[in-house]
Amino acid sequence: MTVTAKMVKELRDRTGLGMMECKKALEETGGDVETAIDNLRKSGQAKAAKKAGNIAADGAIVIAQEGNKALLLEVNCQTDFVAKDTHFTLFADKVAELALANNTTDIEAIKALDMDGQSVEEARVSLVQKIGENIQVRRAEMIEGENLAVYRHGIRIGVVVAYSGGDEETGKGMAMQVAAFNPLAVDADGVPADVLAREKDIFEAKARDSGKPDNIVEKMVTGGIQKFLNEVTLVNQVYVMDNDQKVEAVLKSAGMQVSTFKRLEVGEGIEKKEEDFAAEVAATQAAANKG
Repeated sequence: MTVTAKMVKELRDRTGLGMMECKKALEETGGDVETAIDNLRKSGQAKAAKKAGNIAADGAIVIAQEGNKALLLEVNCQTDFVAKDTHFTLFADKVAELALANNTTDIEAIKALDMDGQSVEEARVSLVQKIGENIQVRRAEMIEGENLAVYRHGIRIGVVVAYSGGDEETGKGMAMQVAAFNPLAVDADGVPADVLAREKDIFEAKARDSGKPDNIVEKMVTGGIQKFLNEVTLVNQVYVMDNDQKVEAVLKSAGMQVSTFKRLEVGEGIEKKEEDFAAEVAATQAAANKG
């Protein structure tokens, strides 16, 4: 596979390394960015393997709730100005309510739902014509639980936490925790096996490169995995409302158990077209000179 400038740029953005290092790493993996990142991390070269999914598109996360069921919906537009527009907000809220009432998170099914005598898709097209920006209903997540804590951070992040026991105040604190620190799972049991295996492989490679004896390498790997789990599991994180406590202690004190959660953030995974202003000016000037 040919290594393109776009691949090199993505690897640079996610690792903080120079262009030549990134190009070489990609050539060694046949253009596989994820494997290149793993190899760079194993060798200790990568400064930071940033999370995939640049926050690129604008829009809003809206939440509809009825009883012990809630739905999070992402609706995208091109600018934050439109994301705050009353017509856009009313449309997004109505779509979320319809999706919840019809118990569906399938976007094609949502587009076909009836909205005041027309389909959601027809209403979307009308709104595009009215506002003058591209608008898309992108994704939805459903969550059910004995109790639900709902939290929106501005209009860009939406969280619903399902829990039992405890109280509403602690429930809201857990939703704010998920919004702020974006955990991967409630506890270690919820971390996907492939994610854990990947991290272990990286820790082992780095530890063996240190030249330490096997027993020390084992301790280094164990410590690395534990640190990783502390960062990505809800119960092991430091509590956002009280940095002297971990979430696990807060839950125990409140007699609460978190069963699951959902978190959506506007634009995750959408690549934004970047404009090179200097190049645009140069091109314009060159065209003017030719004229």
